Amino acid sequence: MEYEIYMSPECRKEVKRDLKVKEKANAEIKDTLAIERTSFANERTFLAYLRTSLSLIIAGISLHQFFNTAVSMWIAVVLIPLGLAIGAVGYRKFTRKRALIQRKREAYVPAKQMLALLKAEKAGQMSVSP
Repeated sequence: MEYEIYMSPECRKEVKRDLKVKEKANAEIKDTLAIERTSFANERTFLAYLRTSLSLIIAGISLHQFFNTAVSMWIAVVLIPLGLAIGAVGYRKFTRKRALIQRKREAYVPAKQMLALLKAEKAGQMSVSP
């Protein structure tokens, strides 16, 4: 069963205008949250690199301390530098991505500000032209 809502034309226009305003505000909130999600994802990725790195280092040290043989020493010699290298690669990737996210965050102009800039530019062009 369908219901029809009877509204005056003025009321319809007001409701549509309010919905457009809310839609723009929601879009800006979505953009802001997307930037935050990206930042958190970068941090989670770095923590995964760090966790892997520490696991390899601890495994190498523990293996050598527990068995104390020539083979365990050679395995530790491989695992510890590998863990350090993975940690360094993860940190480098994290800092580069963090800098990129920060540049994008600074360059982001919300729709309200962009609209205001465009209106000001248009008004400036109108006053300059004869």
